[in-house]
Amino acid sequence: MRIFVAGASGVLGCAFLPLALAAGHEVVGMARSSQGAATIEALGGTPVVADAFDREAVTAAVVESRPDVVVNLLTDLGSGTSASNARIRVEAGATLVEAAQAAGSDRVIAESISWVHPPSPETADESTPLDVDSGEPRRTTILAVESLESATLAGPNGVVLRFGQLYGPGTWYARDGRFAELARAGGLPATETVTSFVHAEDAAAAVLLALDWPAGVYDVVDDEPAAGTEWGPVFARAVGAPDPAPSTSGDLGRPVSNAAARALGWAPARRSWREFLGA
Repeated sequence: MRIFVAGASGVLGCAFLPLALAAGHEVVGMARSSQGAATIEALGGTPVVADAFDREAVTAAVVESRPDVVVNLLTDLGSGTSASNARIRVEAGATLVEAAQAAGSDRVIAESISWVHPPSPETADESTPLDVDSGEPRRTTILAVESLESATLAGPNGVVLRFGQLYGPGTWYARDGRFAELARAGGLPATETVTSFVHAEDAAAAVLLALDWPAGVYDVVDDEPAAGTEWGPVFARAVGAPDPAPSTSGDLGRPVSNAAARALGWAPARRSWREFLGA
């Protein structure tokens, strides 16, 4: 299979490319810079440089690649704001779907997030409504996810993968990541908010399997959702930070089920965040 991967030089892209190549697929990876292109080439992919917000450039790159499937792993986490990530989901997400259609491919797989439902102690699944009535800045994120997923699923073979919070090397939860630095500075509180995690390598394995999954939405999370009061101290110790101060966020968060993905053959090699969070 010939695969076009947007965001191929990011954490998830770098985990996915070796898996796809080892499985015998051809991979064309899109990056926004020559540095990203060099990363893709070093991993064995064929790089192409294009700005995700340049509709004509992205379309040309996809069409010239003649892919069987387009994989959207784009994120914009540099600024740490919900607005920047929302923009890339909405604008680039739609562009990639249109580009896939122009290239003659009706198969698009898009990275989404699993923390999108109204707070509740009840476990959410793919049928649980999105939290569209939330306040800002969360509302910006939810509406962008809704737009991304709608665009992806508009075609006959669109697949949306709602990942838990990614952890592992290169993520915000790595020992040298943003949250680790925050924790060491004493600025990461332990709250009641429940989070579902997934290791980046397990997420990449799901992308590979999803090449053959039926169209639809799938939650890709590990087996142990946990409140910040539970995972926070474990994370802090792993990154050499003081125990986080207990705090109330007013947000219960929500546990998420991975049953649908498991039914199609995916299972996290790291069933819990406990051993690897902060590594």
